[in-house]
Amino acid sequence: MNLNYIVREPENITSSTPILFMLHGYGSNEQDLFSFRENLPEDWIIVSFRAPKTTEFEGFSWYDIDFNNPERFVDVDQANESLQAVLEHILSIVNKYGLTDGKTHLCGFSQGGILCYALALKYPELFNRVACLSSYPEEKLLTDIVKDKKKLANLRFFISHGTDDAIIPLEWGRKAADLLYDLSCYFSFREYMSGHGVNQKNYIDLMDFFSK
Repeated sequence: MNLNYIVREPENITSSTPILFMLHGYGSNEQDLFSFRENLPEDWIIVSFRAPKTTEFEGFSWYDIDFNNPERFVDVDQANESLQAVLEHILSIVNKYGLTDGKTHLCGFSQGGILCYALALKYPELFNRVACLSSYPEEKLLTDIVKDKKKLANLRFFISHGTDDAIIPLEWGRKAADLLYDLSCYFSFREYMSGHGVNQKNYIDLMDFFSK
């Protein structure tokens, strides 16, 4: 599966240049999170993927959602196909730039954040900082996650959720704190007075997380 993506490259790229991969939410596109690049470190490579499936109103998704049936909120087969495609593209892009010593980061919103949980916990040796915004850890995609504390030790999670989120309930988002605590992962879980989105305080905290 081929994924379209857009890139911001720094002036100088070495083997230790950090790279951040972005995964947008349902019905959005690769331009959405890419707008964050203005306040992200200038020496990072920023890559924002476009999800493979089309939705109404010219948007895109990583998998279909049945909004009328909570049991089918996730099309697991499609989600796993997208996961595999994202993983292959990440490995290919990191290899293309020769980033043998650089850190690889993830940032996902909503559906994209759900995939970020799965990527980070299945392949923790590949990633460092992981931001999951307005999302939740989907158990159906986490059946074979790594539970070795040593292998998870390099991961740093930033989790944020709106208290008035009408798309993904706050209690779903809070599952992340329980899961990451049980895995002994380093994480920050923050709630904001907002709906299904990123308000100004959330944005400032997110930029602070990536600047450290």
